[in-house]
Amino acid sequence: MTIKQYEVLKRASLFLEENNREPRFAELLLQHHLGLSRSAFFLNMRETIPEEVYHAFQTDLEKHVNTGIPLQHLTGYEEFYGRRFQVNESVLIPRPETEELVQHTIAAVNFRGNQKVRIVDVGTGSGIIAITLALELPEADVFATDISQAALHVARANAARLGAEVTFFEGDFLQPLTERQLPVDILVSNPPYIAEAERTELHDTVKNFDPDLALFAADDGLAAYKKIMKHATKLINRNGLIAFEIGHMQGEAVKRLVEESFPDSNVEIIQDINGKDRIILAKIG
Repeated sequence: MTIKQYEVLKRASLFLEENNREPRFAELLLQHHLGLSRSAFFLNMRETIPEEVYHAFQTDLEKHVNTGIPLQHLTGYEEFYGRRFQVNESVLIPRPETEELVQHTIAAVNFRGNQKVRIVDVGTGSGIIAITLALELPEADVFATDISQAALHVARANAARLGAEVTFFEGDFLQPLTERQLPVDILVSNPPYIAEAERTELHDTVKNFDPDLALFAADDGLAAYKKIMKHATKLINRNGLIAFEIGHMQGEAVKRLVEESFPDSNVEIIQDINGKDRIILAKIG
């Protein structure tokens, strides 16, 4: 069998489109199976694909069409902030919106000057936030918590592979820091914030593969923020900072929660690149 790369890509893209899947999935999956960079992938369009690569690609393609399994669970990784992170069914797949949360956190820390800060990433999952902050802010002490042992296993592996110094604790949100009486300057979190009622609106690539623990929260998606804020008043130092990722309809509600706990805080709702409310940034007085 001899089949050229452009032919495989064309057929696969059409197959995806006919089955109401994103056609670009074929390009990314084929690039992975060929082990090529994006530029090399397009330069090699007229090259013949090895038969074993073709069959492995077809198997994964059909699996995606039939089940909705996301690309990242087939490849085992996702890019975040210019780095490759291991992911699996135990952790939330990193989203571009979370990169914006990290960018705003880094900017806020840098604005403070050369002060040494202690940061906690609450509900770390694969560790993308904590690890990125540790690597981008090498002078900071970075802690991360998660209630899931399986998620912490992934996070620790990512930290070790990327050479990031992060202290991981198992426990519910801020509980590990409360028990150890560890105050922090910066609290950052992308907690579960989707209301259970919204489950039916989610794509099958999300609701059937990302862990429920990382997606859904009670109280119309606000339960996690309420739990975090309950302990935050005992842990955040003066002139501290809270940075939350939020659902696009939750801005005002989460802002009120922060202001109720920290009446002297300056709370800002920040929109993401798509113009949706996505980040709460609170400067604590």
